[in-house]
Amino acid sequence: MSESTLSVLSQPETEESDPLHALLRRGARKLIADAVEAELALFLEGSAGHRLEDERQAVVRNGYLPRRTVQTGIGDVEIQVPKVRDRSGGGACLRSSLLPPYLKRARSVEELIPWLYLKGVSTGDYQEALAALLGDGAKGLSANTISRLKQHWIEEHRAWCRRDLGERRWVYWWVDGVYSNVRMDDRVCLLVIVGVTEHGDKELIAVEDGHRESEASWYELLAGLRARGLMQGPKLAVGDGALGFWKALAKLYPDTAHQRCWVHKTANVLEKLPKSVQPKIKAAMHEIWMAETREDAHTAFDQTLKRFEPKYPRAMDCLAKDRDALLAFYDFPAEHWVHIRTTNPIESTFATVRLRSDRMRNCGSRETTLTMVFKLLQSAQKGWKRIKGFRKLELVVNNVQFRNGEQVVDQEDRVAA
Repeated sequence: MSESTLSVLSQPETEESDPLHALLRRGARKLIADAVEAELALFLEGSAGHRLEDERQAVVRNGYLPRRTVQTGIGDVEIQVPKVRDRSGGGACLRSSLLPPYLKRARSVEELIPWLYLKGVSTGDYQEALAALLGDGAKGLSANTISRLKQHWIEEHRAWCRRDLGERRWVYWWVDGVYSNVRMDDRVCLLVIVGVTEHGDKELIAVEDGHRESEASWYELLAGLRARGLMQGPKLAVGDGALGFWKALAKLYPDTAHQRCWVHKTANVLEKLPKSVQPKIKAAMHEIWMAETREDAHTAFDQTLKRFEPKYPRAMDCLAKDRDALLAFYDFPAEHWVHIRTTNPIESTFATVRLRSDRMRNCGSRETTLTMVFKLLQSAQKGWKRIKGFRKLELVVNNVQFRNGEQVVDQEDRVAA
Protein backbone atom coordinates (compact mmCIF):
# COMPACT_ATOMS: atom_id res chain seq x y z
CA MET A 1 0.00 0.00 0.00
CA SER A 2 1.27 3.47 -0.80
CA GLU A 3 2.27 5.87 1.94
CA SER A 4 -0.81 7.99 1.21
CA THR A 5 -3.25 5.19 1.96
CA LEU A 6 -3.09 5.65 5.71
CA SER A 7 -1.67 8.81 7.24
CA VAL A 8 -1.71 10.12 10.79
CA LEU A 9 -2.90 13.65 11.35
CA SER A 10 0.15 15.82 11.85
CA GLN A 11 1.15 16.68 15.37
CA PRO A 12 4.61 18.18 14.81
CA GLU A 13 5.18 19.33 18.37
CA THR A 14 4.41 15.91 19.88
CA GLU A 15 6.44 13.93 17.36
CA GLU A 16 9.37 16.35 17.51
CA SER A 17 9.47 16.33 21.31
CA ASP A 18 8.85 12.59 21.68
CA PRO A 19 10.76 10.46 19.14
CA LEU A 20 9.42 7.25 20.71
CA HIS A 21 5.84 8.43 20.23
CA ALA A 22 6.60 9.25 16.60
CA LEU A 23 8.11 5.81 16.11
CA LEU A 24 5.03 4.13 17.59
CA ARG A 25 2.71 6.14 15.36
CA ARG A 26 4.66 5.26 12.22
CA GLY A 27 4.74 1.60 13.20
CA ALA A 28 1.00 1.57 13.92
CA ARG A 29 0.26 3.29 10.60
CA LYS A 30 2.22 0.65 8.69
CA LEU A 31 0.65 -2.17 10.69
CA ILE A 32 -2.90 -0.98 9.92
CA ALA A 33 -2.02 -0.40 6.27
CA ASP A 34 -0.52 -3.88 5.89
CA ALA A 35 -3.53 -5.47 7.61
CA VAL A 36 -6.03 -3.78 5.27
CA GLU A 37 -3.92 -4.73 2.25
CA ALA A 38 -3.90 -8.33 3.47
CA GLU A 39 -7.70 -8.26 3.72
CA LEU A 40 -7.90 -6.94 0.15
CA ALA A 41 -5.48 -9.57 -1.20
CA LEU A 42 -7.44 -12.35 0.49
CA PHE A 43 -10.72 -10.99 -0.92
CA LEU A 44 -9.31 -10.76 -4.48
CA GLU A 45 -7.84 -14.24 -4.18
CA GLY A 46 -11.24 -15.61 -3.20
CA SER A 47 -12.82 -13.92 -6.22
CA ALA A 48 -10.11 -14.98 -8.69
CA GLY A 49 -12.26 -17.75 -10.13
CA HIS A 50 -15.03 -15.32 -11.05
CA ARG A 51 -14.24 -14.23 -14.64
CA LEU A 52 -15.92 -12.48 -17.55
CA GLU A 53 -16.65 -14.12 -20.89
CA ASP A 54 -13.32 -12.84 -22.26
CA GLU A 55 -11.52 -14.50 -19.29
CA ARG A 56 -10.70 -11.19 -17.61
CA GLN A 57 -11.03 -11.18 -13.83
CA ALA A 58 -14.46 -9.87 -12.83
CA VAL A 59 -13.49 -8.38 -9.44
CA VAL A 60 -10.59 -5.95 -9.53
CA ARG A 61 -9.07 -3.25 -7.32
CA ASN A 62 -10.61 0.16 -7.92
CA GLY A 63 -9.00 2.96 -5.92
CA TYR A 64 -10.06 3.97 -2.40
CA LEU A 65 -13.09 5.00 -0.43
CA PRO A 66 -13.20 8.62 0.80
CA ARG A 67 -10.80 9.53 3.59
CA ARG A 68 -12.07 9.41 7.15
CA THR A 69 -10.61 9.59 10.65
CA VAL A 70 -10.66 6.97 13.39
CA GLN A 71 -9.74 7.59 17.02
CA THR A 72 -7.08 5.19 18.25
CA GLY A 73 -4.98 4.85 21.37
CA ILE A 74 -2.15 6.86 19.77
CA GLY A 75 -4.24 9.67 18.30
CA ASP A 76 -6.47 10.27 15.29
CA VAL A 77 -5.55 8.22 12.24
CA GLU A 78 -6.71 9.34 8.80
CA ILE A 79 -7.55 6.27 6.76
CA GLN A 80 -8.43 5.35 3.21
CA VAL A 81 -9.84 1.87 2.76
CA PRO A 82 -9.26 0.34 -0.69
CA LYS A 83 -12.31 -0.62 -2.70
CA VAL A 84 -13.02 -3.08 -5.52
CA ARG A 85 -15.12 -3.09 -8.67
CA ASP A 86 -17.24 -6.00 -9.86
CA ARG A 87 -17.19 -5.70 -13.67
CA SER A 88 -19.77 -8.48 -13.97
CA GLY A 89 -22.40 -6.41 -12.16
CA GLY A 90 -22.67 -8.93 -9.33
CA GLY A 91 -22.19 -6.27 -6.66
CA ALA A 92 -19.15 -7.80 -4.92
CA CYS A 93 -17.51 -5.37 -2.51
CA LEU A 94 -14.80 -5.46 0.15
CA ARG A 95 -16.07 -5.18 3.72
CA SER A 96 -13.08 -4.67 5.98
CA SER A 97 -13.44 -6.33 9.39
CA LEU A 98 -10.60 -4.16 10.70
CA LEU A 99 -12.09 -0.87 9.52
CA PRO A 100 -15.87 -1.29 9.09
CA PRO A 101 -17.71 1.58 7.33
CA TYR A 102 -19.10 3.31 10.42
CA LEU A 103 -16.13 2.87 12.79
CA LYS A 104 -15.44 6.23 14.42
CA ARG A 105 -13.17 5.18 17.23
CA ALA A 106 -11.09 2.10 17.94
CA ARG A 107 -12.65 -0.39 20.34
CA SER A 108 -9.73 0.15 22.71
CA VAL A 109 -10.88 3.76 23.21
CA GLU A 110 -14.37 2.77 24.36
CA GLU A 111 -12.87 0.02 26.51
CA LEU A 112 -10.65 2.63 28.15
CA ILE A 113 -13.68 4.61 29.39
CA PRO A 114 -14.87 1.94 31.87
CA TRP A 115 -11.30 1.59 33.18
CA LEU A 116 -11.11 5.33 33.80
CA TYR A 117 -14.46 5.22 35.59
CA LEU A 118 -13.29 2.46 37.91
CA LYS A 119 -10.12 4.48 38.46
CA GLY A 120 -12.28 7.26 39.88
CA VAL A 121 -12.22 9.76 37.00
CA SER A 122 -15.41 11.85 36.89
CA THR A 123 -17.40 12.35 33.71
CA GLY A 124 -16.22 15.94 33.26
CA ASP A 125 -12.55 14.94 33.50
CA TYR A 126 -12.53 12.28 30.79
CA GLN A 127 -11.43 14.67 28.05
CA GLU A 128 -8.40 15.79 30.03
CA ALA A 129 -7.54 12.25 31.11
CA LEU A 130 -7.70 10.95 27.53
CA ALA A 131 -5.85 13.89 25.97
CA ALA A 132 -2.45 12.40 26.79
CA LEU A 133 -3.36 9.28 24.81
CA LEU A 134 -5.57 10.67 22.06
CA GLY A 135 -4.31 14.22 21.59
CA ASP A 136 -6.84 16.22 19.60
CA GLY A 137 -8.88 13.03 19.25
CA ALA A 138 -10.16 13.52 22.80
CA LYS A 139 -12.24 16.51 21.67
CA GLY A 140 -15.05 14.21 20.61
CA LEU A 141 -15.30 12.66 24.06
CA SER A 142 -17.07 15.49 25.88
CA ALA A 143 -18.90 15.06 29.18
CA ASN A 144 -22.21 14.79 27.30
CA THR A 145 -20.77 12.10 25.00
CA ILE A 146 -19.50 10.10 27.97
CA SER A 147 -22.84 10.44 29.76
CA ARG A 148 -24.70 9.19 26.69
CA LEU A 149 -22.33 6.24 26.38
CA LYS A 150 -22.79 5.35 30.05
CA GLN A 151 -26.58 5.54 29.77
CA HIS A 152 -26.49 3.38 26.65
CA TRP A 153 -24.38 0.79 28.47
CA ILE A 154 -26.76 0.81 31.46
CA GLU A 155 -29.68 0.07 29.15
CA GLU A 156 -27.61 -2.57 27.35
CA HIS A 157 -26.86 -4.33 30.65
CA ARG A 158 -30.53 -4.23 31.68
CA ALA A 159 -31.56 -5.79 28.38
CA TRP A 160 -28.80 -8.42 28.71
CA CYS A 161 -30.08 -9.34 32.18
CA ARG A 162 -33.54 -9.97 30.68
CA ARG A 163 -32.37 -12.07 27.71
CA ASP A 164 -34.09 -15.42 27.12
CA LEU A 165 -32.07 -18.44 28.27
CA GLY A 166 -34.48 -21.16 27.21
CA GLU A 167 -32.19 -22.47 24.46
CA ARG A 168 -28.93 -22.13 26.40
CA ARG A 169 -26.94 -24.81 28.18
CA TRP A 170 -23.68 -24.58 30.12
CA VAL A 171 -21.76 -27.64 31.30
CA TYR A 172 -19.53 -26.01 33.91
CA TRP A 173 -19.93 -22.83 35.95
CA TRP A 174 -17.31 -20.72 37.68
CA VAL A 175 -18.80 -18.41 40.32
CA ASP A 176 -17.41 -15.67 42.51
CA GLY A 177 -18.36 -12.56 44.43
CA VAL A 178 -16.23 -9.49 43.64
CA TYR A 179 -16.35 -6.42 45.86
CA SER A 180 -15.90 -2.84 44.66
CA ASN A 181 -16.06 0.52 46.42
CA VAL A 182 -18.81 2.97 45.56
CA ARG A 183 -19.83 6.37 46.90
CA MET A 184 -20.56 7.20 50.55
CA ASP A 185 -18.16 4.52 51.79
CA ASP A 186 -20.49 1.86 50.43
CA ARG A 187 -19.39 -1.38 48.76
CA VAL A 188 -21.04 -3.29 45.96
CA CYS A 189 -20.72 -7.06 45.73
CA LEU A 190 -20.77 -8.17 42.11
CA LEU A 191 -22.08 -11.72 41.76
CA VAL A 192 -20.47 -13.21 38.67
CA ILE A 193 -21.04 -16.48 36.82
CA VAL A 194 -18.96 -17.61 33.85
CA GLY A 195 -19.93 -20.82 32.05
CA VAL A 196 -18.63 -23.12 29.35
CA THR A 197 -20.94 -24.39 26.62
CA GLU A 198 -21.00 -27.95 25.34
CA HIS A 199 -18.80 -26.68 22.47
CA GLY A 200 -16.12 -25.52 24.90
CA ASP A 201 -16.69 -21.76 24.63
CA LYS A 202 -16.51 -19.68 27.82
CA GLU A 203 -19.32 -17.15 28.20
CA LEU A 204 -20.41 -14.57 30.73
CA ILE A 205 -23.72 -15.78 32.19
CA ALA A 206 -24.48 -13.27 34.94
CA VAL A 207 -23.04 -10.18 36.60
CA GLU A 208 -25.40 -8.59 39.11
CA ASP A 209 -25.34 -6.48 42.25
CA GLY A 210 -25.80 -8.85 45.16
CA HIS A 211 -25.17 -6.35 47.98
CA ARG A 212 -23.38 -9.18 49.77
CA GLU A 213 -22.55 -12.86 49.17
CA SER A 214 -25.57 -14.11 51.06
CA GLU A 215 -27.82 -17.03 50.28
CA ALA A 216 -30.67 -14.61 49.56
CA SER A 217 -28.61 -12.68 47.00
CA TRP A 218 -27.44 -15.81 45.19
CA TYR A 219 -30.92 -17.33 45.34
CA GLU A 220 -32.37 -14.22 43.69
CA LEU A 221 -29.78 -14.40 40.91
CA LEU A 222 -30.24 -18.15 40.27
CA ALA A 223 -34.03 -17.87 40.46
CA GLY A 224 -33.82 -15.14 37.83
CA LEU A 225 -31.89 -17.49 35.53
CA ARG A 226 -34.57 -20.18 35.94
CA ALA A 227 -37.35 -17.67 35.34
CA ARG A 228 -35.73 -16.79 32.01
CA GLY A 229 -35.70 -20.40 30.89
CA LEU A 230 -32.49 -21.93 32.26
CA MET A 231 -34.13 -25.02 33.72
CA GLN A 232 -31.04 -27.25 33.52
CA GLY A 233 -28.16 -26.38 35.79
CA PRO A 234 -24.51 -27.16 35.04
CA LYS A 235 -23.00 -30.56 35.66
CA LEU A 236 -20.40 -28.95 37.93
CA ALA A 237 -20.10 -25.56 39.66
CA VAL A 238 -16.72 -24.27 40.82
CA GLY A 239 -16.42 -21.63 43.53
CA ASP A 240 -14.95 -20.69 46.88
CA GLY A 241 -16.33 -21.70 50.24
CA ALA A 242 -18.97 -18.97 50.51
CA LEU A 243 -21.94 -20.92 51.87
CA GLY A 244 -24.53 -18.56 50.42
CA PHE A 245 -24.02 -19.73 46.84
CA TRP A 246 -23.90 -23.44 47.63
CA LYS A 247 -27.10 -23.36 49.68
CA ALA A 248 -28.95 -21.47 46.94
CA LEU A 249 -27.57 -23.81 44.26
CA ALA A 250 -28.73 -26.90 46.18
CA LYS A 251 -32.28 -25.52 46.26
CA LEU A 252 -32.57 -24.48 42.61
CA TYR A 253 -30.18 -26.87 40.80
CA PRO A 254 -29.87 -29.85 43.16
CA ASP A 255 -28.27 -32.16 40.58
CA THR A 256 -25.20 -29.95 40.11
CA ALA A 257 -21.95 -31.28 41.60
CA HIS A 258 -19.94 -28.96 43.86
CA GLN A 259 -16.22 -28.28 43.37
CA ARG A 260 -14.37 -26.05 45.83
CA CYS A 261 -11.67 -23.85 44.34
CA TRP A 262 -8.19 -25.02 45.34
CA VAL A 263 -6.74 -21.52 45.04
CA HIS A 264 -9.23 -20.13 47.56
CA LYS A 265 -8.83 -23.15 49.84
CA THR A 266 -5.05 -22.86 49.80
CA ALA A 267 -5.24 -19.17 50.68
CA ASN A 268 -7.71 -19.86 53.51
CA VAL A 269 -5.48 -22.56 54.99
CA LEU A 270 -2.24 -20.59 54.70
CA GLU A 271 -3.64 -17.52 56.44
CA LYS A 272 -4.07 -19.64 59.59
CA LEU A 273 -0.39 -20.62 59.61
CA PRO A 274 2.89 -18.90 60.50
CA LYS A 275 4.82 -17.82 57.44
CA SER A 276 7.70 -20.16 58.24
CA VAL A 277 5.63 -23.29 57.55
CA GLN A 278 3.42 -21.98 54.76
CA PRO A 279 5.69 -23.22 51.89
CA LYS A 280 5.84 -26.71 53.41
CA ILE A 281 2.06 -27.08 53.81
CA LYS A 282 1.39 -25.48 50.44
CA ALA A 283 3.60 -28.15 48.85
CA ALA A 284 1.72 -30.87 50.74
CA MET A 285 -1.61 -29.53 49.47
CA HIS A 286 -0.19 -29.44 45.96
CA GLU A 287 0.47 -33.17 46.23
CA ILE A 288 -3.23 -33.70 46.99
CA TRP A 289 -4.82 -31.94 44.04
CA MET A 290 -2.13 -33.07 41.60
CA ALA A 291 -2.59 -36.76 42.44
CA GLU A 292 -3.45 -38.94 39.44
CA THR A 293 -6.38 -40.69 41.12
CA ARG A 294 -8.90 -39.94 43.85
CA GLU A 295 -7.44 -42.79 45.90
CA ASP A 296 -3.97 -41.24 45.73
CA ALA A 297 -5.46 -37.84 46.62
CA HIS A 298 -7.15 -39.32 49.73
CA THR A 299 -3.84 -40.89 50.73
CA ALA A 300 -2.04 -37.55 50.38
CA PHE A 301 -4.93 -35.88 52.24
CA ASP A 302 -4.60 -38.29 55.18
CA GLN A 303 -0.85 -37.88 55.31
CA THR A 304 -1.11 -34.07 55.35
CA LEU A 305 -3.69 -34.08 58.14
CA LYS A 306 -1.73 -36.61 60.20
CA ARG A 307 1.50 -34.68 59.75
CA PHE A 308 0.33 -31.16 60.54
CA GLU A 309 -2.87 -31.45 62.61
CA PRO A 310 -1.17 -31.74 66.03
CA LYS A 311 0.59 -28.38 65.63
CA TYR A 312 -1.86 -26.52 63.38
CA PRO A 313 -5.39 -27.80 64.13
CA ARG A 314 -7.24 -24.69 62.85
CA ALA A 315 -5.56 -24.85 59.46
CA MET A 316 -6.15 -28.58 59.11
CA ASP A 317 -9.80 -28.23 60.15
CA CYS A 318 -10.20 -25.67 57.36
CA LEU A 319 -8.66 -28.11 54.88
CA ALA A 320 -10.60 -31.17 56.01
CA LYS A 321 -14.11 -29.70 56.10
CA ASP A 322 -14.50 -29.52 52.30
CA ARG A 323 -12.70 -32.76 51.51
CA ASP A 324 -15.28 -34.31 49.18
CA ALA A 325 -16.03 -31.06 47.36
CA LEU A 326 -12.31 -30.45 46.81
CA LEU A 327 -11.99 -33.79 44.98
CA ALA A 328 -15.16 -33.66 42.87
CA PHE A 329 -13.13 -32.99 39.70
CA TYR A 330 -12.02 -36.66 39.59
CA ASP A 331 -15.51 -37.54 38.25
CA PHE A 332 -14.90 -35.48 35.10
CA PRO A 333 -12.55 -35.83 32.09
CA ALA A 334 -8.88 -35.45 32.99
CA GLU A 335 -8.43 -32.94 30.17
CA HIS A 336 -10.81 -30.59 32.04
CA TRP A 337 -9.11 -30.79 35.43
CA VAL A 338 -6.84 -27.83 34.79
CA HIS A 339 -9.98 -25.71 34.26
CA ILE A 340 -12.33 -27.01 36.95
CA ARG A 341 -10.05 -27.26 39.99
CA THR A 342 -10.06 -23.47 40.46
CA THR A 343 -12.04 -20.33 39.61
CA ASN A 344 -9.14 -18.95 37.55
CA PRO A 345 -11.36 -18.03 34.55
CA ILE A 346 -12.98 -15.41 36.81
CA GLU A 347 -9.94 -14.59 38.94
CA SER A 348 -7.69 -13.77 36.00
CA THR A 349 -10.33 -11.58 34.39
CA PHE A 350 -11.04 -9.66 37.59
CA ALA A 351 -7.42 -9.21 38.67
CA THR A 352 -7.18 -5.77 37.05
CA VAL A 353 -10.69 -4.75 38.11
CA ARG A 354 -9.83 -5.52 41.72
CA LEU A 355 -6.53 -3.63 41.41
CA ARG A 356 -8.37 -0.50 40.33
CA SER A 357 -11.47 -0.63 42.52
CA ASP A 358 -9.62 -1.57 45.71
CA ARG A 359 -7.30 1.42 45.56
CA MET A 360 -9.70 4.24 44.97
CA ARG A 361 -12.68 5.89 46.62
CA ASN A 362 -15.87 7.50 45.33
CA CYS A 363 -16.09 5.27 42.29
CA GLY A 364 -19.69 6.22 41.57
CA SER A 365 -23.18 4.80 41.84
CA ARG A 366 -23.80 1.07 42.28
CA GLU A 367 -25.58 0.82 38.93
CA THR A 368 -22.85 2.58 36.96
CA THR A 369 -20.08 0.58 38.63
CA LEU A 370 -21.95 -2.63 37.81
CA THR A 371 -22.41 -1.51 34.21
CA MET A 372 -18.76 -0.58 33.74
CA VAL A 373 -17.61 -3.96 35.05
CA PHE A 374 -20.12 -5.62 32.72
CA LYS A 375 -18.61 -3.79 29.74
CA LEU A 376 -15.09 -4.78 30.76
CA LEU A 377 -16.15 -8.42 31.08
CA GLN A 378 -17.77 -8.29 27.66
CA SER A 379 -14.51 -6.96 26.27
CA ALA A 380 -12.48 -9.66 28.03
CA GLN A 381 -14.85 -12.37 26.78
CA LYS A 382 -13.69 -11.75 23.20
CA GLY A 383 -10.28 -13.15 24.13
CA TRP A 384 -11.44 -16.19 26.11
CA LYS A 385 -10.30 -19.48 24.60
CA ARG A 386 -11.98 -22.85 24.44
CA ILE A 387 -11.19 -25.25 27.24
CA LYS A 388 -8.91 -28.21 26.59
CA GLY A 389 -10.58 -31.43 25.54
CA PHE A 390 -13.83 -29.63 24.70
CA ARG A 391 -15.02 -32.55 22.57
CA LYS A 392 -15.53 -34.60 25.74
CA LEU A 393 -18.07 -32.07 27.01
CA GLU A 394 -20.70 -33.87 24.93
CA LEU A 395 -20.04 -37.01 26.97
CA VAL A 396 -20.45 -35.06 30.20
CA VAL A 397 -23.74 -33.60 28.96
CA ASN A 398 -24.98 -37.10 28.10
CA ASN A 399 -24.25 -38.32 31.64
CA VAL A 400 -21.36 -40.60 30.63
CA GLN A 401 -19.55 -41.59 33.82
CA PHE A 402 -15.91 -40.81 34.46
CA ARG A 403 -13.67 -42.24 37.16
CA ASN A 404 -10.32 -40.62 37.87
CA GLY A 405 -10.65 -38.68 34.65
CA GLU A 406 -11.22 -41.71 32.43
CA GLN A 407 -14.47 -42.77 30.83
CA VAL A 408 -16.10 -45.72 32.61
CA VAL A 409 -16.71 -48.63 30.22
CA ASP A 410 -19.06 -51.33 31.49
CA GLN A 411 -18.80 -55.05 30.75
CA GLU A 412 -21.32 -54.99 27.87
CA ASP A 413 -19.36 -52.26 26.11
CA ARG A 414 -16.15 -54.27 26.50
CA VAL A 415 -17.80 -57.38 24.97
CA ALA A 416 -19.17 -55.32 22.08
CA ALA A 417 -15.73 -53.76 21.49
